[in-house]
Amino acid sequence: MSVVLFLVGVVIVIVSVETFIEAVAEGALALGVSGFFLTVVLAGTDLENVILGIAAAYDQLPDLALGTVFGEALFILGAAVGLAGVLVPFETDVPRNYLGLMLLAPFLFFGLALDGTLSRFDGIVLTATFLPYLAIIYTLERYTDTRYLSAEEVEIMEEERAAESKAEAETKTKTEAEGEEADAEWFDLDLDLDLDLDVDELVEENVPERYEGPAFLAVAVVATIGMTVGSELAVEGAKGLLALLGVTGLAFGATVMSFIASLEELFLTVEPVRQGRPHIGVGNVVGSMLFFVSANAGLIALVHPLNTAGTVITVHWPFFFGTILIVAAAFYRGKVGRPTGVLLLGAYAAYWVANYAV
Repeated sequence: MSVVLFLVGVVIVIVSVETFIEAVAEGALALGVSGFFLTVVLAGTDLENVILGIAAAYDQLPDLALGTVFGEALFILGAAVGLAGVLVPFETDVPRNYLGLMLLAPFLFFGLALDGTLSRFDGIVLTATFLPYLAIIYTLERYTDTRYLSAEEVEIMEEERAAESKAEAETKTKTEAEGEEADAEWFDLDLDLDLDLDVDELVEENVPERYEGPAFLAVAVVATIGMTVGSELAVEGAKGLLALLGVTGLAFGATVMSFIASLEELFLTVEPVRQGRPHIGVGNVVGSMLFFVSANAGLIALVHPLNTAGTVITVHWPFFFGTILIVAAAFYRGKVGRPTGVLLLGAYAAYWVANYAV
């Protein structure tokens, strides 16, 4: 029963988060918010992880919550980038500014955690640093030809809106039958691009245009309820599994819970590389690392202070720093090949072993 609760809860959280992101982005665009600004805000922020972490901390499982921070970071660095390198070796020219941010950002988290506790005040500091990161990224992205921190959801929505406007203009000069045919073609295009719940289709077909913005935000509120329910189910299931398996919350959060909650990161990293757009996969990696070591850890610490002694120092930080250095070195060289991919996958496998061996 615990396994079912855990898996159902995680799935509900993931679906709810995807719905929430799409609804907020669609609603913001409908209300006139800059699409470029949304790409910066949404890129790399992993709501599934922080929601599960906050729920665990609130239910007095702070070690489980902390484990998800390290676990998902290692999953992206080791499993996602590693698999991309093995399956589709790629070249990329990552701006040095982004590499510097990715490498320097964790040291504030590390320094605050050295005394053995990440306090609520530390959480405020870490959460607050995410805003300057956003400002720096926004500035860099604004004046860079290639958008590395690019949220594909928003790009697709903007493309769809432009295509829809163009189709509507053409329809005015065609017969009703031709218009219906054009609509059918548009529907086919939308199915190809939109793999999540069709929030945009649901709202646009049932709500007057002038009320679309508020309607999208209402869907976001419903999705928030889903995130809350799903996270509670996942945490309750995790409690039962911890008792059944006899493992620590830190190890379970860093391995099983993070792995299941992060499976979509494989798609977000590998698929852009396969499509010949490695900068998007790289942007997901860089943005995620900045989020994990600032707002993610900070928000969890605000809910419940975190114990950062013991295996956090001897296992999690060494694997994190070692893996991020390998990834940064590969990005600096401009190539992630199969040897690097195998090394990263091996590091992630070793991380799993270390969690249960130490």
